[in-house]
Amino acid sequence: MNLDKKLLKITFLGTGTSQGIPMIASKDPVCLSNDIKDKRLRSSILISWDDCAYVIDCGPDFRQQMLRENVQSINGVLFTHEHSDHTAGLDDLRPFCYQIGEMPIYLDKRTLQSLEQRFQYIFSKENRYPGAPSVTPFLVDESQFSIQDVVVTPIEVLHGNLPVTGYRIEDVAYLTDVKSIEAKEKEKLKKLDVLIVNALRIEAHPTHFNLEEALDFVKELKPKKTYFTHISHKLGFHEAVSKKLPKNVFLAYDGLKIEV
Repeated sequence: MNLDKKLLKITFLGTGTSQGIPMIASKDPVCLSNDIKDKRLRSSILISWDDCAYVIDCGPDFRQQMLRENVQSINGVLFTHEHSDHTAGLDDLRPFCYQIGEMPIYLDKRTLQSLEQRFQYIFSKENRYPGAPSVTPFLVDESQFSIQDVVVTPIEVLHGNLPVTGYRIEDVAYLTDVKSIEAKEKEKLKKLDVLIVNALRIEAHPTHFNLEEALDFVKELKPKKTYFTHISHKLGFHEAVSKKLPKNVFLAYDGLKIEV
């Protein structure tokens, strides 16, 4: 037993794909479902240990997620990639920046460049808007790094042709928008207690795992438990899909809390 291993607490802030569930103007039965587990905000998790709390991705539902979970403080944000469903909530970091000042954000160079263009008023050194959140970028590459005494291992996956950064924190891995992953990156995912990975829908998709591909990935890695996220309404009803999954494979849902 590793006595230095941290107890990680994970809250699924959102488990939906880029348009969320229900999708605007959709009359799909899943979008009309009354089951709270079929209502999904954009994908993100809160991961905490000791007195530390970090968010992975900060999408357009970030404010709503923070209020729903009554989050009082965070220590930083890890970004997977630049797409809006993962970054559009950046401005809503302001209340947390009022508490701690500069907010650490962890991201690759391409994602930083994208955010610098889209949120120029935050990153500009000459014309920075005085009410903007204050952030300190830390560039992520293939190297391990530490946050608050916990080692983080970046995992590169491909979202179609777009490289996306997943993160292994202790023995938990969070991978989103995966369509493929090289063998050398899979080596970093051995002996996981928990794998969190996208499973978009039943039909094949050009840039995301569908359910079959996600299940094959689980069979290959053999984590102790797996939670699927980044789910669209085309996967089906939460209750119906859950009944068909193998042992120790679960559909995540908004507000789900686990400890590892």
